[in-house]
Amino acid sequence: MAFYEVVFIVRPDVATTQVDQISNRVSEIINKQDGKVIKTENWGLRTLAYRVRKYKKGYYVMLGAEMAGNAVAEVERNLKLAEDVIRFHTIRVEEMDETPSVMMKFKSRNFDTDADSDASSAEA
Repeated sequence: MAFYEVVFIVRPDVATTQVDQISNRVSEIINKQDGKVIKTENWGLRTLAYRVRKYKKGYYVMLGAEMAGNAVAEVERNLKLAEDVIRFHTIRVEEMDETPSVMMKFKSRNFDTDADSDASSAEA
C-alpha cells in the first residue's frame, strides 16, 4: 500500500458539522477498503484562487492515508458524487509525515507577534 494525500473543497454555504460528516464518510470509505487514515486536517474556510462553480470560497480538508489503488478509485468516485464537494485532488507521496502541514502551521501562527514586530520597526 502507498501513501496518499486527499485534499477536497466543500461549498462555503455548508455548515462546518456537515464538512466534518463528509470528512468522516471519506475516512470510513478508506477504512472499509483496508486502508488507514493517518491524519486529518481541517484548513477551514479559505478564498479560492479563481471561481469554481460560482463559488469564491470553500472549506478545505486534507486527509493523509495509507491505502491501495482500488481504495483511491473508490474515494474519488464518492467525492465526484458528493454534491457539496466542489473540487478534490489526490496525490501519492513517498512518506506520510504526522506533523502538521504547512497550511496548519500558517493557520496556527500567532499574528500578535507580527503586529509587535511591525510596531517596533515603525518606531525605528
